[in-house]
Amino acid sequence: MDIFLQQLINGLTLGSIYALVALGYTMVYGILGLINFAHGEVVMIGALSSLTIIRLLADSGLPGPVVVLIGLVFAVVVCMALGFTIERVAYRPLRNAPRLAPLITAIGVSIVLQQLAMLIWGRSYHSVPELLPADRHEIFGASYTEIQVIIVVVAAVTMAGLMLLVSRTRLGRAMRATAENPAIAGLMGVDANRIISLTFIIGSGLAALAGVLISANYGIAHYNMGFILGLKAFTAAVLGGIGNLAGAMVGGVLLGVIEALGAGYIGDLSGGIFGSAYQDVFAFFVLITVLVFRPSGLMGEKVSERA
Repeated sequence: MDIFLQQLINGLTLGSIYALVALGYTMVYGILGLINFAHGEVVMIGALSSLTIIRLLADSGLPGPVVVLIGLVFAVVVCMALGFTIERVAYRPLRNAPRLAPLITAIGVSIVLQQLAMLIWGRSYHSVPELLPADRHEIFGASYTEIQVIIVVVAAVTMAGLMLLVSRTRLGRAMRATAENPAIAGLMGVDANRIISLTFIIGSGLAALAGVLISANYGIAHYNMGFILGLKAFTAAVLGGIGNLAGAMVGGVLLGVIEALGAGYIGDLSGGIFGSAYQDVFAFFVLITVLVFRPSGLMGEKVSERA
């Protein structure tokens, strides 16, 4: 029981991060019908840019949480600017191109960002200073850290805020109208280009938050950290129903729990042949299963084909 509860706690923590990243995928897909495969690299840029500021201020005498908050704000600004630039430079000129063109462009942007990060921060792994409370607490034989609690709470509050933004605000109504039909939304006075840019900016801000949280949780950051994370978050978006915000949240948490439980029990189930290092297998097994049996995802909504 204690192993199950421990893996459940780990899964909720990891799933909260997946959900934050998956929201970026599903927002862009819901409006443009585009899978932004460079989104994982935006997460990486957020983690490394925040680390740069955190290291500069680590010995400044400021409280640790304040230093992390300053690093987070810097990362959010950098990633928002990056998301805006990616949309304007790489995707907007191809908006009316065949679907394969922006897909290939997204992969190209991902590679460019990886190489750019390698030139700036190098190939080595970077350790993150322990500035947040890391005390361990026990519950029914399982342990959790204050950082894990922070991750789950921040992710929940952020996702609730995004749902309110989309469902209750004027900007959210404009986003929904643009997703439904950009041309008709334009006739109703909605600036589709502005809304699409704002969607990339918001999604990139969420990616920065996810990057800071995951680097704080694991204590490391690396120029290649966003690749697998991005693929798993895409899997979470597909699992929940890409284009559906609530589905992205549910899919992220569910995928995190599945992966954590799989990592905890795969050794016993395989007789010791496989270990927790094979946990990535579960994410892609889930992706294949969903695509075969329920391509629209658990909470997927019908998305009309765009010309």
